[in-house]
Amino acid sequence: MTPSRLPRCFLIPFIAGVVFSLPARAQSISVHWAGLGHDAQHAAISQFAANTLGHIRWSGSMDLNPQYQDGGELLIHYGSPLVTQSNTVLIPVKTGASNGFRVEAHLSTTGSLVWMQSTDYLVPSDSWTPSCGITLTPANRLYFPGLGGTVYYRDSPDSPTTSGTGQIAFYGMANYTGSNQAAYQADVLINTPLTSDRYGDIFFGFQVSGTTLGLASGIARIDSSGSGSWISAATSCSDSSITTVVMNCAPALSNDHKTLYFIVSSGGWSGGYLVAVDSRTLQPLARVRLKDVGHPTNDAILPDEGTASPTVGPDGDVYIGVLENPSYYNHDRGWMLHFDSTLTVLKTPGAFGWDDTPSIVPASAVPSYTGSSSYLLLTKYNNYVELGGNGVNKVAVLDPNVTETDPISGQTTMNEVITVAGVTPDMEYVYDGYPDAVREWCINSAAVDPTTKCAIVNSEDGNVYRWDFTSNSLIQAVTLNNGIGEAYTPSLIGPDGTVYVINDAKVVAVGP
Repeated sequence: MTPSRLPRCFLIPFIAGVVFSLPARAQSISVHWAGLGHDAQHAAISQFAANTLGHIRWSGSMDLNPQYQDGGELLIHYGSPLVTQSNTVLIPVKTGASNGFRVEAHLSTTGSLVWMQSTDYLVPSDSWTPSCGITLTPANRLYFPGLGGTVYYRDSPDSPTTSGTGQIAFYGMANYTGSNQAAYQADVLINTPLTSDRYGDIFFGFQVSGTTLGLASGIARIDSSGSGSWISAATSCSDSSITTVVMNCAPALSNDHKTLYFIVSSGGWSGGYLVAVDSRTLQPLARVRLKDVGHPTNDAILPDEGTASPTVGPDGDVYIGVLENPSYYNHDRGWMLHFDSTLTVLKTPGAFGWDDTPSIVPASAVPSYTGSSSYLLLTKYNNYVELGGNGVNKVAVLDPNVTETDPISGQTTMNEVITVAGVTPDMEYVYDGYPDAVREWCINSAAVDPTTKCAIVNSEDGNVYRWDFTSNSLIQAVTLNNGIGEAYTPSLIGPDGTVYVINDAKVVAVGP
């Protein structure tokens, strides 16, 4: 959907006397699709081959009360469904108009309901309803957000009964259940998806609106034993003008899980930093002010209405999508900024970054590629007519280490390895003199299948497509609906090869 203009490090143990530490423990079991973009790096690579896209196997509501705008658009970001290693699909479901959430577990084969559990979570207020982002740990514990900055957990999510449930506050449950509970519930809101590391520790951003609780907006950590800690957004970047972690920005972890990356801003449509902190102590390690590519003295814009989250490449490089400043000169495509793991080296940017978390494509999955990079990036590549473009909306696989001159902005950007345009004419713009205009790609974090050398991409034309990298063509499609102005959404692949996409407020399971 086109971007809309409507629109101190402080550690507290969960239990008094608990020592804050990261135990040297091993991952206990394998986790499949555990959060946004599959894993803590948001690489979105499936270890299982995607089945043939033959027909809809089943669908389930992600929103029991979708709020359609004029023209049928949905100004909402849905949290990513998850799939356990035992092939149970976990779905965060909105039940009310702007709030009210529950988590549902469904059988992957039939979509039959296994269980549901409500949460009192409230999303922050925004012109685009923020996401309710859940996560799975390697021990198969499901975490989901709750009221007052708390999180709920459920063990054994594959079973209709659970071996354990509970609620944890990163600032201590004794504080939450004490005399200030109403203040915590009113003033503290989780504002990003949850991310789990390989040890079962979870991370998330939170917003604080009051000043009486000793908290300030920032990033929280809860370790696998329930001990919590946090650092304020301002302290993480040593800038008192910074007030929040950017809405919907799922924290990402380095490949060794020792460094946590996230973006912070002054809220709304402001500028800010990409920040790195120690994942065990939350002590700041590095920060970089995010700048516009074509106007490097200007801050890039970090909108709360997006969902751009950092992706960490296999070599440790970090990618983050931003919007351009001044607005529209790059057709509101933004930029995919690119840094080394220490955030001290600015590398070649991508030509598109708005509301996009790039996926990692192993170079071997693109047979025509002859370069030296070990991996490539998959991003959407829309070119918005109403903001200066020609409506030829594409998806692209880019080489992060080879440059080209971008034909739209004239800037030096990542080289396009392969691209493919949408197939359905956007008649609104065709009639307005843009004969090649096609419907947008409504993706954020597209599932990549190296086994069959393809990606699963979702379109506002109401179809899900299989983009075959070998032939560089859309070789399969399944019609989900007649096409609406869909929120940007992730796609994923289950252990049995079932493809899952979100369209028109539903999660849809597609298979042979």
